Amino acid sequence: MASHQVYPTSTTLADGRELIYFDESPGVDRSAPDSRDLPTVEHHSQVRYDALAGEWVAIAGHRQTRTYLPPANLCPLCPSTPENASEIPASGYDVVVFENRFPSFAGSGPAAGTAGEPADLTATRPGNGRCEVVCFTSDHHATMSQLPASRVRTVLDVWTDRTRALGQHEGVEQVFCFENRGIEIGVTLDHPHGQIYGYPFVTPVTARMLEQVAAHREAHGGNLFAELLAREIDGPRQIAANEHWVAFVPFAARWPIEVHLYPRRRVPDLPALTDGERDAFVPIYREALLRMEGLIPEPLPLITAWHQAPVRTGREDWWMHLRLTSIRRAPGKIKYLAGSESAMGAFINDTTPESVAVSLREVAL
Repeated sequence: MASHQVYPTSTTLADGRELIYFDESPGVDRSAPDSRDLPTVEHHSQVRYDALAGEWVAIAGHRQTRTYLPPANLCPLCPSTPENASEIPASGYDVVVFENRFPSFAGSGPAAGTAGEPADLTATRPGNGRCEVVCFTSDHHATMSQLPASRVRTVLDVWTDRTRALGQHEGVEQVFCFENRGIEIGVTLDHPHGQIYGYPFVTPVTARMLEQVAAHREAHGGNLFAELLAREIDGPRQIAANEHWVAFVPFAARWPIEVHLYPRRRVPDLPALTDGERDAFVPIYREALLRMEGLIPEPLPLITAWHQAPVRTGREDWWMHLRLTSIRRAPGKIKYLAGSESAMGAFINDTTPESVAVSLREVAL
């Protein structure tokens, strides 16, 4: 797959939103128009400052009206048919990206910046940024692990392309590529898809990790990511590895099933990967998914989350990685974020990372 290529074609939907086809073959006709009569998308996103937490919170009341679990024949992410004019005007596609009709963040403008001065304790900023939907396949019933290797590589290339593009969007401070899978996670559309957020601020999880990395550098002179990764390579929690990537259950896993994938070389984000690293990602990603899916004999609710460096800060020490987490703790049982986790932010995991790693390694592929 070293010569893998994708061929993007940008077009416009009926309400003015951008849609981009990413084809695996050149010369595909993408001139089919959007036949729907759609009103112009209006959004009223804000970010408000939580002075006690020191964090920005998005307020996006317009999202209450978004589409919720339609039947398969009315899926807005399937290719259009005479009976169902969907978000994708074409009769077929490989991978598609389009601006979310119900975005949490939208519009160009300044980033949220900092707040916290006494006169600014109720700071409000426009919810600038961009939210995109990524459709991984036209097959309504597929999952990522079922897609051919070439398609997984195309999806990786699309994540990379959009990370680069959104990082140049005015006001975007961090780009987050992710997939929510399963109604237990809160998915409102069954079709295999993910999302990409361009935030107007650095997210709280990333900001906290940056603080820890900087403190470790000052105290010990080393890279915290590198030292943690070194403890996992060939250790009891490793579940898969190849020349360029390592997959393991983290030492302090918060979720019943949790796997992290790290490149062996430090890179800040997806665009910094080489072709060889992109090729090597595909088989280990699919293996990690198959092992997780094979652990419990029922559909696995899953969050796939790329942790990339912010656009303008903390990039010199950041080690990009992928986190796969599931709230399924046993057949028919979900790990809910109850009092300790939701109110106090203190996670309690009912499984041990070492035993989960053993179980994952024992899954027959």
